[in-house]
Amino acid sequence: MTTAKQVDADSRATIKGIICNILEIDPDEMTDTSRFKEDHAADSMGAIEILSQLERAFGIDIDQAELARMVNLEGVATVVGEAMTAKASQ
Repeated sequence: MTTAKQVDADSRATIKGIICNILEIDPDEMTDTSRFKEDHAADSMGAIEILSQLERAFGIDIDQAELARMVNLEGVATVVGEAMTAKASQ
């Protein structure tokens, strides 16, 4: 069984920066568990934009089905870590 790579602090900061930029919120307003849709008024287009920018920033592929798990910073970091692990094992 492959263990998902934990994203490091720099990668996590990059992820948070991308999300905050797209959602147009101050980084201080976002916690690991604050929900994008409910707490930050994100819409589905914002979610697609986040996915797209994460793919470019990290050189990974993320299936759109993963959007269901990408509801907060913790979820996004997990999905990105898994995608990085998958890419490394190719």
